[in-house]
Amino acid sequence: MFMEWRGLKLSVLSDPSSTPKRTRHTLDNVRPARPAAHWLITAPLIVLLIGLALLWLRDLDFDSARDLREGAQSPTITLLDDEGFVMTHIGDGQGAYVTLAEMSPWLPAATVAIEDHRFHHHIGIDPIGIARALMNNMLAFGIVEGGSTITQQLAKLAFVGPERSFTRKIREAVYALSLERRLSKDQILEAYLNKVYLGGGAYGVDAAARRYFGKTAAALDLAESAMLAGLIKAPSRFAPTRNLDRAQSRAEVVLKRMAEHGMIDDKQALAAIDAPAILASHIRADGDGYFSDWVAAKSHLYASARQPKLTVQTTFDRSLQRQAEAAANAVFDRHAVNVGANQLALVAMTPDGRIKAMIGGRRYKESQFNRAVQAERQPGSAFKLFLYLAALDEAIRPDNRISARPIDINGWRPRNADDSYPRQVSIAHAFTHSVNTVAVRLAEHIGRDKVLQKARQLGITTELHRHPSLALGSAEVTLLELTAAYATVANGGSMVWPEGIVSIADGQQRPLYQRTIFNERILSDDVVNAMTGMLQDTLIEGTGWRAQLPGFVAGKTGTSSDYRDAWFVGFDRNLVVGIWVGNDDGKPMERVSGGGLPAMIFKDFMVRTRERDVPVTPLSPPSATSEDAIAVLSSD
Repeated sequence: MFMEWRGLKLSVLSDPSSTPKRTRHTLDNVRPARPAAHWLITAPLIVLLIGLALLWLRDLDFDSARDLREGAQSPTITLLDDEGFVMTHIGDGQGAYVTLAEMSPWLPAATVAIEDHRFHHHIGIDPIGIARALMNNMLAFGIVEGGSTITQQLAKLAFVGPERSFTRKIREAVYALSLERRLSKDQILEAYLNKVYLGGGAYGVDAAARRYFGKTAAALDLAESAMLAGLIKAPSRFAPTRNLDRAQSRAEVVLKRMAEHGMIDDKQALAAIDAPAILASHIRADGDGYFSDWVAAKSHLYASARQPKLTVQTTFDRSLQRQAEAAANAVFDRHAVNVGANQLALVAMTPDGRIKAMIGGRRYKESQFNRAVQAERQPGSAFKLFLYLAALDEAIRPDNRISARPIDINGWRPRNADDSYPRQVSIAHAFTHSVNTVAVRLAEHIGRDKVLQKARQLGITTELHRHPSLALGSAEVTLLELTAAYATVANGGSMVWPEGIVSIADGQQRPLYQRTIFNERILSDDVVNAMTGMLQDTLIEGTGWRAQLPGFVAGKTGTSSDYRDAWFVGFDRNLVVGIWVGNDDGKPMERVSGGGLPAMIFKDFMVRTRERDVPVTPLSPPSATSEDAIAVLSSD
């Protein structure tokens, strides 16, 4: 059996014995076609929907609709730095309107396979598809599948807009029915492929092909076409510039779906899966690439065919970015090669959350995966910020004393880095020297739930567990969120929401968005002062001594098990800086701790940037000599 697509034969292997030998991948897990009989359950609703659509159709004015060939160019997003100078244009002239004949034949085939395999057989709305989606959603007790056809999606892009309402779905269905009466299937598919958003600021397949692969839509191969088609469902989530592995996995789903529907054979699918699409070298310099990609992904929500030009005022500071890169390169080039460290990430923000510099990896042109924003890693002792803040909320003071003796929780026995287990130490000493037995004992005393609540209160959104090792930072976080949590302390206890956008305006400079500073106080003065004192002591006499600087500076180190991740987060009165060092594959480094490379990068960066003439008044460090103790904490 085979099908024709503009002269290209897309055959299906009908003889099982002719299937090529499978090595890394198989197609055995392709989802079989599901029976369509259950759609009869929702037939009355579908008939009602069509009836309402036909009644509305009489009064619809299609003469006012724009030509579907307009708006093929990607909406232009102009990014400005914090001084108002242009950083980059995203989407400007990236792509052109291309006909089906001018694009790779794999593109329409892949899109139909993954988005609407009944495209050539329905009238613009698909009762079977709607019924299947409704049934699957009911079985899942949530929204897991949509029932929109390609024609409906084109109607939404060109005429209806993104609003979510029942009325919008009716209008979308009306436009879809009309499009099917006025245009051929090829014309509908062509217009759709030229308008759909595919991530990275790219609207339309030609813009996306140039953005990701450095070629026109005509030159795409099967693997590249499958990757682009896979982006349609969630362009920001699946964009290869954000996570290439995820984009390749999504493309594999598309290829299997193409084989399932007879558009390619097993051999073609397996060959494309074994040689997945990869990104072309980017033309944008390393300097602002990670930050620009992150901001553009947030900004494009305000762009549309009706709002094709945006001007985005960002918080980005070119000078600080250059200094951050210089500091990271200086330390990394001197020390990292011999200790097995290959990657780093850095975020620098003001105490109120305005991001001034961002490094998402060693070299943007080699990898666009943003380790500062997207990577989730174990923060080690840097997570103890939340534990000790929760303890301070419970009226536990830095000069209270607590046992550092070994502790056993259901057979789990945490160790201290120096294998020292004194009878008692102060809370402040335990924090500044990262005494693990104290951290675990303290978490068990106040309750792990309070530690979790404090982490959530300060903006940690990643999944957190309740295991006793939570106190030692075994849960995974992102560098951006962890740095913003420390900024809450630097900000005097007011909640910090990290942001790279100050404002967004349309082509006529009419405001669409303006950053709002939240002044919600979530930490008391006493708690902030006590925590800041302990963070200062960490640099004076604790694990962060390599980050010492004249004047006011505070911070905390973190090291995950087996030296897989090394962290340092610190701040002065002007900047809050978070740094991660490690490897993408999680390979252990050679005894690289948070007090090593990350602390050294922090110090180098701050030396380059801080204003030496700003008067500072360091907070008094907490006393560690008080005999005041909490009995329950002092016990083994």
